[in-house]
Amino acid sequence: MARSRSGTRNRRGPRKPPRREAGSGATSIQTLDPRERGAIELPATITVKDFAAQLGVNPADVIRELIKSGIFASINQLIDRDTASLVAGELGYEVAEAIAPSPQAGAATVEGNGEGPTPEAAKEVLFEADDPRDLEPRAPIVTVMGHVDHGKTSLLDAIRSTTVAAGERGGITQHIGASEVTRGERRVVFLDTPGHEAFTAMRARGAKVTDIAVIVVAADDGVMPQTLEAIDHARAAKVPLVIALNKIDKLDANPDRVKNELAEAGVVVEDYGGEVPMVAVSAKTRVGIDDLIDMILLVADLQELTANPKRRAVGTIVEAELDKGRGPVATALVMTGTLRVGDTIVVGATYGKVRALENGAGKRVSKAGPASAVVVLGLSEVPAAGDILRVVADEKVARTMVEQRRAQTAARGSDQQGRATLEDLYRQIQSGQTKELRIILKADVSGSLGAIRHALEQLSADEVRINLLHEGAGDITDNDILLASASNAIVVGFNTRLADTARRTAETEGVDVRLYDIIYKLTDDIDAALKGMLEPEIVEVVEGRAEVRQIFRIGRTVIAGCYVTDGRIIRAQARVWRGGKIIVSDRIESLRRFRDDVREVPANFECGIGLADYHDLVEGDVIECFAQQTVSRAASS
Repeated sequence: MARSRSGTRNRRGPRKPPRREAGSGATSIQTLDPRERGAIELPATITVKDFAAQLGVNPADVIRELIKSGIFASINQLIDRDTASLVAGELGYEVAEAIAPSPQAGAATVEGNGEGPTPEAAKEVLFEADDPRDLEPRAPIVTVMGHVDHGKTSLLDAIRSTTVAAGERGGITQHIGASEVTRGERRVVFLDTPGHEAFTAMRARGAKVTDIAVIVVAADDGVMPQTLEAIDHARAAKVPLVIALNKIDKLDANPDRVKNELAEAGVVVEDYGGEVPMVAVSAKTRVGIDDLIDMILLVADLQELTANPKRRAVGTIVEAELDKGRGPVATALVMTGTLRVGDTIVVGATYGKVRALENGAGKRVSKAGPASAVVVLGLSEVPAAGDILRVVADEKVARTMVEQRRAQTAARGSDQQGRATLEDLYRQIQSGQTKELRIILKADVSGSLGAIRHALEQLSADEVRINLLHEGAGDITDNDILLASASNAIVVGFNTRLADTARRTAETEGVDVRLYDIIYKLTDDIDAALKGMLEPEIVEVVEGRAEVRQIFRIGRTVIAGCYVTDGRIIRAQARVWRGGKIIVSDRIESLRRFRDDVREVPANFECGIGLADYHDLVEGDVIECFAQQTVSRAASS
């Protein structure tokens, strides 16, 4: 490319970029007078190449100005808006003020295409900004949840086979990750990944793909812990419930007991004067399947589900994988708009052009309307389940959006903005951001839950109320963390522990987890947070865990031969776990490797541990060592 020699800056005023014309064998770059160009709109981040193209100047000019400012950037490197604004000013261009997107006014535009800069922003307005005259009824999307072995998968299979056997017009189309059931002229879309874990994981990523939650309860088994979890997860998502009373054909089926147990859990079915419909079914004999589909359609009618098939498609990725022959393959559930072959799409942090669409039978289709599941080919990378799919104007817009998202993710790092924490609670109350504190409560035994629940209820005030989204006995699990992440809640544990995988998930998702062993400390912390008077927090850091493999008794001294399973063991405070419960708290007094005293023993090594006061260790016990740190808490407004 020909280089201009007229690049000297006029210090007396804005530089007027020359109108360059190509010489022999060169590519021409036509630039406009900045006074003719008008104010330039810049995104949060932009590559040097795209920035130069937007200005209409040679990228070398941009790089030269960056170097003068001490920034050494390549042509494909991202620069932020402030840096780009300075360079534009040096080159004589005016930069428009950044305008934050307004949910009431619609999403902020990129390249004038009417698309918002993030899927989260789009999610708030895409279903509201349509012209009511363009809206058409759409099929409901249903998730099936419930306790293990209560028949979730069997019920889905029964729905499919019954529809086919009944000879319904159009039959059934089964997709990878979703199934479409046709009843008469209407469709119902069932997500084929049953379970509240997958449902909540997608919510945690910002996707709301479910219109109705079918809770499967076995008539012979009743309401079980996972049933209650599924109900709490659906309630947190504010999704209407339909109870499918399965295994009604069994001799020991007891519908009345199930209704009573549901009522105790706060789910009052219609037979008891409530609003939650219950349908008796049998996945084995296919009894009641038609009634269940009719009830789902009735609940859908009450919601008046609509979508605009004329707009650009917006959907959610149900699942995705890398196919050796076809590249990244994703199953997308189109929520609104129509997805067509040839559309340019942005999905999470990747983009591409739709090369092909396939239905569940593997047949190529040219388009997919609202509430349709299709396999999408053409993405450059494998997206994650729950990522939002959006059709944009062209590849340039797609690339800019993806680069902006990646830059924002990198800039945020581990900072999870907007997550609920006790430290920030008072400030959020004062600014009007928070009207309730959502809590996931786990305790060692069910008897503790009632006492803690009653104590927390007494703390609710006019400014903020405490909302217990879920409570249960046992360890804090990944599922609890995901529910907290999706619902912007904190997790409170009493005399229980945080599972290793849940600890890592909490760090990744930025979820605030609080562990207590005395009830009044728990309530005092939350009460102080509500009043903005939090004392410095004593943070417990688990250093490591070791499993007792053998016991050695030397006189009155007891040494536990251990294998370090996680982290490291140091001479510090320790707890002894047996059968999933803490039996004693003590201090590690001696730590040896073979005959040597050592300061620490890392994972996957053996060691000898002697506790200060407790000498009744048995094989299979787990010794957990931990340290405590004092962290100041800024809860003032």
